[in-house]
Amino acid sequence: MYLEIVSPEATLFSSEVDSVIAPGVDGEFQLLNNHAPIVSVLTEGTIRINTHTQSHLVFDELHGSIIPHKDDKKVLTVIINSGTLEMKDNKVIILAD
Repeated sequence: MYLEIVSPEATLFSSEVDSVIAPGVDGEFQLLNNHAPIVSVLTEGTIRINTHTQSHLVFDELHGSIIPHKDDKKVLTVIINSGTLEMKDNKVIILAD
């Protein structure tokens, strides 16, 4: 599935991923490939992204809020204050604040 994380300043992340775990209002939830369409409000917390590989990812000042996990280099984390998530047709868009 394809994930795009957008903030008011820029696109923070845009790539194919294996799964996404997001902080929803009623707790964390995970999205996998071919998940049913969903729209959800996100609360303060951490988005965890499971990638295929990091070889194609760029970590620069613009993407400074994306942190590779210390033990598993295929897991990335992004800390958000709030946001909105939409998944449809294997594409996840997160509008994060």
